[in-house]
Amino acid sequence: MFGAGAAAGGRGTGPDLFLLAVAVSGISLSAPLIAATAAPALAIAFWRNAMAVGVLAPLALTRHRTGLRAMGRRNVLLAVAAGALLALHFALWLPSLHMTSVASSTALVTTTPIWTTLLLRLRGRNSPPLVWAGTAVAFAGVVILTGVDLTLSPRALAGDALALGGGMAAAGYVLLGAEVRRTVSTTAYTFVCYTTTAVLLLAACLVSGADLGGGYSGETWLKLAVLTVAAQLLGHSLINRVVRGLGPSVTSTAILLETPGAALIAALWLGQNPPAAVYGALVVILAGLALVVRGNAGSARRARA
Repeated sequence: MFGAGAAAGGRGTGPDLFLLAVAVSGISLSAPLIAATAAPALAIAFWRNAMAVGVLAPLALTRHRTGLRAMGRRNVLLAVAAGALLALHFALWLPSLHMTSVASSTALVTTTPIWTTLLLRLRGRNSPPLVWAGTAVAFAGVVILTGVDLTLSPRALAGDALALGGGMAAAGYVLLGAEVRRTVSTTAYTFVCYTTTAVLLLAACLVSGADLGGGYSGETWLKLAVLTVAAQLLGHSLINRVVRGLGPSVTSTAILLETPGAALIAALWLGQNPPAAVYGALVVILAGLALVVRGNAGSARRARA
């Protein structure tokens, strides 16, 4: 399913890396904003996608209408599948935060690059040793910051399993997005993907009885709007933009920077003093990301040769 263009990576340019940095900064705002927003977690996930669809719809249905029509059945189905996996990621991970420790949930959901590399391997893409090493180093940086506080209570173990499933779903979302983005514009793809995610999360909210806004304050709606712009439009959308050039391995590994990024933003915005380990973790994750970038670049050069 995943062609060479989706797997190779390493062809990203300076602008791609800059946009990736902006995207990571955007998604790093996610956790602090969610923590400061007085709304159910599933409802927050729904509204950030629904509002993004509202912003994208006029652009997608006018300037990118031809691109939408030209997507073809296969790309539409893949974009819908990516949206379903993104919805599954939110639906699994957010409840896990209330069932197990935040440290365990964060560490397990950020196994995304490990599953990305394994899925690429199953599809016949042999990742260079540097990519495996860089993925391990970057994930170690997350563990340094969060720790892994596993307990044996049934509820905590269930929460750990949900967080792990959320990481797996995110890996599938990144890989499918990379495949669709080989031939489809970012706007067309994200419009179909986010619409699917919003519809599925709406169904989850209705089934679970989550409050969708009946008692929200103006401040809550403002925070939801900021979350949509920062985490969804500047975060996920730019990730979908750069994954075509940088490849899924680099992109998913860079997402690990969300953890120390969120800690630093919480320190500046919410006054929460970050642990001293955040700075060491940031260096370790960046070192791992550098190894992944170097490994993919070397693989791309060999493929061209």
